[in-house]
Amino acid sequence: MIEPDPAAVSDLSSARFIASAHLRRQWPAPGAAEVAFAGRSNVGKSSAINAITGRKGLAKTSKTPGRTRQIVFFELSSGHRLVDLPGYGFAKVPADVRRHWERTITDYLSQREPLRALILPVDARRLLTPLDEQMLNWCEAADLSVHILLTKADKLSRSQAARALAAVSRAIADRPKTTIGLFSAHDRRGIDEARAVVLEFLAT
Repeated sequence: MIEPDPAAVSDLSSARFIASAHLRRQWPAPGAAEVAFAGRSNVGKSSAINAITGRKGLAKTSKTPGRTRQIVFFELSSGHRLVDLPGYGFAKVPADVRRHWERTITDYLSQREPLRALILPVDARRLLTPLDEQMLNWCEAADLSVHILLTKADKLSRSQAARALAAVSRAIADRPKTTIGLFSAHDRRGIDEARAVVLEFLAT
């Protein structure tokens, strides 16, 4: 098991909200390195952010899944930032919200200079969806590293989780800048490894 440096973990726990941005002009001024989190609605993205930072309630879950249109910025004591991108893919949202998702996410991924990498939570029970594949393609086009968190692994048996990990590993075999790990905020599986990955990305 990867054990991140305790001092660095303490920096993750220092995360504090600094801004929510509906439009690009509302983004905070570029500073130190950023790592962003993106994923389908209801995949456990907020829970992953809270578990990795050790800050329960830091990332808020929208009461209306899929309606959050804002990018939320959190700053660490080191000046580095974690960024929560809008959840995507909720089936019942209006077309204008879908278009806003795409504009917001693609603008951020392609134009945000401090961005170093993306953490992509994917439900281990459902594996990669076409929208997740699209996200991976956007990141590949932007030359971004991606780490996939197979979330909700606690809802699978050990053998089912192993099969899910193998299936997604095969699917990303031709993406050299994409890695993967099992994750569960519920039973704390993979949290230390995920922290180590985030800290490594921020250090680049």
